[in-house]
Amino acid sequence: MSNLADRQRVQTGVPNALPVLDGGLLANSATLVRGTPGAGKTIFGLHFLSAADQPVLYINLGEPADYLEATAEQFGLDTHHIEFLDLSPSGEQFQGNQSYSLFEPDEVETTSLVDQIRETVEEYEPTRVLVDPVTELRHLAPDARQFRTQVLSLLDFLKNRGSTVVLTSQAADSVPDDDLQFLVDTVISLAADGGHRTLSVPKFRGSTARRGPHTITISDEGMFLWPTLDPTNHYRKGSISTLSSGVSELDALLNGGITTGTVSFLSGPTGVGKTTTGLQFITEAAVNDQRSVLYSFEESKRTVLARAEGIGMPLREQIDAGNVVIQEVGTDELTLDEFTHQIRTEVEQEGAEIVMIDGITGYERAFSRDTVDPDHQIVKIGQYLRNMNVTGIITNEVHQITGDFRATEHKISHLADDIIFLRHVEYKGELRKVIGVLKKRTSDFESTLRVLDITDSGLTLGEPLTELRRILTGTPNWNDD
Repeated sequence: MSNLADRQRVQTGVPNALPVLDGGLLANSATLVRGTPGAGKTIFGLHFLSAADQPVLYINLGEPADYLEATAEQFGLDTHHIEFLDLSPSGEQFQGNQSYSLFEPDEVETTSLVDQIRETVEEYEPTRVLVDPVTELRHLAPDARQFRTQVLSLLDFLKNRGSTVVLTSQAADSVPDDDLQFLVDTVISLAADGGHRTLSVPKFRGSTARRGPHTITISDEGMFLWPTLDPTNHYRKGSISTLSSGVSELDALLNGGITTGTVSFLSGPTGVGKTTTGLQFITEAAVNDQRSVLYSFEESKRTVLARAEGIGMPLREQIDAGNVVIQEVGTDELTLDEFTHQIRTEVEQEGAEIVMIDGITGYERAFSRDTVDPDHQIVKIGQYLRNMNVTGIITNEVHQITGDFRATEHKISHLADDIIFLRHVEYKGELRKVIGVLKKRTSDFESTLRVLDITDSGLTLGEPLTELRRILTGTPNWNDD
C-alpha cells in the first residue's frame, strides 16, 4: 500500500471541513468519531455517507434504520445509495429469542453477526462504511482483549475491501475508548458544552490537521463546521497606500490618512462621533470603488443609515452599488468561529478591502457565552486583516465622558497600529468634541488637537488647538502666556 500521505482524500460531507482535515479523510483508512450523547456523531456519519456517489453501508447498532432515514431526510441528506444493515436492538436481527456472538462461531442455527456484515459488504461492495456506535459491540465480546481483536479484524477486512471506515464511540468516563483510539488512523472528537458544540482532531496518522477546537453548528440544513481562525495560515501580498477620509483636516492629523493594511482604533466615550468618523473613511473608500464591510454590534442598519443621511453622507448609494455591506450582529446570534468565517468570506471571496467592527463593548457582549475569549479572538482578527493587507477600523468605547484620559478599557490597545481618540470637553459652559491622534506606527502624525463638528453638512474639523491646555482632563483652559 502507498504512503498514507499520497492516498486519495475522502470528503466528509460536512461543509467547511476541508481546511481542518487538510483536504479530507484518507481513503481506505479508519476514523473514530467520538463524543458524548448529543454531540453530533450520528449526524456527522450521515453527512459522511450521503456525500458519496457510490454504494455505502450504514451498520447501525443503536438507532433503528427508519429513525436514521427520517433524521437524514430532516437535514436534506440523500440516503438512496445507503444500505442499512440494521443490527439495532429493535432491528429484525434482534427480534425474537435469538442470541449472537460477535466473531466466535455460533452454536445457534442463525448466521453470526460477523457473517452478516461480511455478506453485506461482499454483496454491495461499499466505498464507505459507518459503524454507529461501535461501542455497542463491546457488550457482545467476552472480554476487552477479544473486543479489540475483533474490531481490528473488522477494520482490516473492510479496508482490504476498499472501504473508508468511520466508527462512532459514546465517549464517557464510565466507558473509555482509549483502545479504539489506538486502533484507528484518525480520531475526531466532538464535544457539547452548554449547547456549544466543537470539533477537534487529536490524531491524524499520515496527515496534518488544523488545531482546534472548531465550532460545530447543527441546523435544519445539517451540520456545519466553522474553523477557528489561525492568522498564520493566511497571507496576501499587496501594495501599501493611504486611505483618505475625504476630510482634508482629518487627513492632516494622520499625515495623509490611514495606512492600508493596518488596524486603527477610534476610541472615545459614547456620542462623541466614533462611528460617524469610521463611516467617513469607508464611505470615501466606497466612492473610490473600494469594498468595505461594517459589522455593527451596537446599532441597527437602519440607525446607521439614518445617521449617514442626517449628515449628507452617501452611504446608502454605496450600499446599493455593492461597495459597502452592513451586517448587524446580535447577542448569541453567531459564535466567534462563525463570525470570523464571515470576515474571511468577505475578504477572500467578496474582495473587501476595509473591515470595520463597531464597537468592542457590543462585540464582547455578543460573544460572552462563547467558549473562546473574545478579546483574544479580536487580536487574531487584527492579525488576519494585516496579513491579508486589509484595513481594519475598530471603534472602542471608554465609559468616562470627561476626566482623566484613557485610550481603551479592554487591554487590547497593543493590537492597534493607529489610535485616534475623540473626547468631550467643557469650555466656557459649552460641551465640545475634540479629536487627536495618540499613535501611528507607520508614519509621523499631527500632535495637536482639533475641534470636531458633526452637522447636517457633514464632518468638519477646526484648526489645531495650539493654545488650549489640559484638554485630555476634560476641563481645558486657555494658555494665557
